[in-house]
Amino acid sequence: MSTAPDTAPAAAVAPDPKSGGDAQQKLPLFALLALATAVFITSLTETLPAGLLPAMSQDLRVSESATGQTVTVYAIGTALTAIPLTAATAGWRRKKLLLTSMGGFALANTVTAVSSVYELTMVARFVAGVAAGVAWALLAGYARRLAPAHLTGKAIAIAMAGIPVALSLGVPAGTFLGDWLGWRVAFLSMTALTVVLLVWIFAAVPDYPGQGRGERPKLLPTLRIPGVSPVLFVTLVFVLAHTILYAYIATYLDDLGLGGSTGLILLVFGAASLASIWIVGAQINRRLRGLTVGGALLVAVAALILAVLSDSTALVYVATVLWGLGWGGVPTLLQTAVGDAGGDSADAAQAMLVTLWNVAMAAGGIVGGILLDVIGSESFPWTVLLLLLPVIAVVLYARQAGFPARRPVEPAEESPAPAA
Repeated sequence: MSTAPDTAPAAAVAPDPKSGGDAQQKLPLFALLALATAVFITSLTETLPAGLLPAMSQDLRVSESATGQTVTVYAIGTALTAIPLTAATAGWRRKKLLLTSMGGFALANTVTAVSSVYELTMVARFVAGVAAGVAWALLAGYARRLAPAHLTGKAIAIAMAGIPVALSLGVPAGTFLGDWLGWRVAFLSMTALTVVLLVWIFAAVPDYPGQGRGERPKLLPTLRIPGVSPVLFVTLVFVLAHTILYAYIATYLDDLGLGGSTGLILLVFGAASLASIWIVGAQINRRLRGLTVGGALLVAVAALILAVLSDSTALVYVATVLWGLGWGGVPTLLQTAVGDAGGDSADAAQAMLVTLWNVAMAAGGIVGGILLDVIGSESFPWTVLLLLLPVIAVVLYARQAGFPARRPVEPAEESPAPAA
């Protein structure tokens, strides 16, 4: 999940010397696809353990709740280091920073794949989280700087496409690969893909200068802007609810007797999430508040079905579809809501949202582990349902600032200038 974006204005950056004037009016698709692959690797590294938890637990000789903390420590690495590292590396050349962050993923995933020591695995996952914080701080801004002004929205959309692809295809594919060849092969495959990406970035992605000190976001005053705090609260609690179940989904399904179907169920969840992202993208300008309420309600209904009707395999799949439909568009909705509410301080608001997002992910891994040990996995759906009640209440309350029915339209994005 992203943190404060690279905010250096595109206009201040010299054009790629290899490109002519006409080329500047077109999207550099090959470079943008490299960024999308970086987003894919970042997202998949974060969530891959969810589908491999039982096998990882057995090999590392720790409980499944302890293995679930591999998701927690990743999120902690991002939450603790994203903002300070972004500030510390603000002056770095962008390509150098991107290559460094992706190299961190190659190292961390390789160590995770070969380690048989739980403590070493946790260190590797923390390093992966640190690399994620640096990468997310960079990727959206990098995509914006690659494109001409009237195509920046499309450029960012292409780069961020790595998120739903990781969710809908990457995690299920990693789970299937882990079941077939072992979970270590799944992580080694991530390393191999990252090595290919490093060559791709080196060859195809233009370089840009870093940021100046005056462009760094001011965080604390942003909290006083109307609408920002409600969005941050919803982010914290909604992500916490989702993570409690998602981080332990393999264990939960195993307890239901559906452990062999984990990959298929994750594929169904991912496909529903893709549909959700498409719906949200088409309707967000006119129905931001309604879509957010609807997403929370769908996840709540899914949790209720899992809580009381999980003995039916068919209804587990129904709940999975509702969960994916409710959750898939949530990152887009919350990032858009906090950006709109933040106004001129949108970058600072975004930084806080993503920090809280990762705090919630870390807390979800911890809370889920405690619930698993003390009560059992059957407590997960009830906990999700309980947490979503205040989420829905706050979204309904924040109708004036935070979650308005209609969001302000950006003329530059809605009516881009024609290409020369």
